[in-house]
Amino acid sequence: MEITWYGLSCFRLREKGITVICDPYDKKVAGLNLPRIKADIVTISHDRPGHNAVSAVMGEPKVLNGPGDYEVGGVLVTGLTTFHKAGSGEMPERNIAYFFDFDGFTVGHLGDLGQIPQQRQVEDLGEIDVLLVPVSGHNTLDASRMTEVISLLEPRIVVPMHYLHAGLGDVFGESLEPVDKFLKELGVGEPETLASLKITKAQLPEETQVVLLEPSAS
Repeated sequence: MEITWYGLSCFRLREKGITVICDPYDKKVAGLNLPRIKADIVTISHDRPGHNAVSAVMGEPKVLNGPGDYEVGGVLVTGLTTFHKAGSGEMPERNIAYFFDFDGFTVGHLGDLGQIPQQRQVEDLGEIDVLLVPVSGHNTLDASRMTEVISLLEPRIVVPMHYLHAGLGDVFGESLEPVDKFLKELGVGEPETLASLKITKAQLPEETQVVLLEPSAS
């Protein structure tokens, strides 16, 4: 499994010839240049700028933007209905958390998760190997409640996303928080930072570990 982060909530998952792009963005909103990537599957967690730029992805991918169970190219995808954190006086907006089963290697992308999933929603997911977690606290769960989600899902590796990092435009750069608060909440000092995560099932740690990725976009 190879996981590459392009900043914000956008990832490329690549395994056995299948490429998935999660939450693609456009430069006008994110301030980052997303490379022109060809994909087999594109997932949209919620229909907001910065997460839904399907046109930025090359090829003829299968676009998933709702809950349900799917199979594309041998990859089993489960989309769970959750909700985006609502502002004062706002109605909660739907957010889809996606879980990808690549022949026994499972990756979860939580989108802009604003609520703790119910036990019944996740009990059939099985073991989560890598979990991509929003950690800024803006329109998502705060750091302490996100640790509850991690305890619920018990992933082997946690990869933070959707936090303040270099290159973001004003729309996100002025609202997102750095990753530090989340790391402190988890009791993590200085986790390993990688250009991309390349890992097999046999290489997974026994206990949950945090891995930081460098955004591969300019």
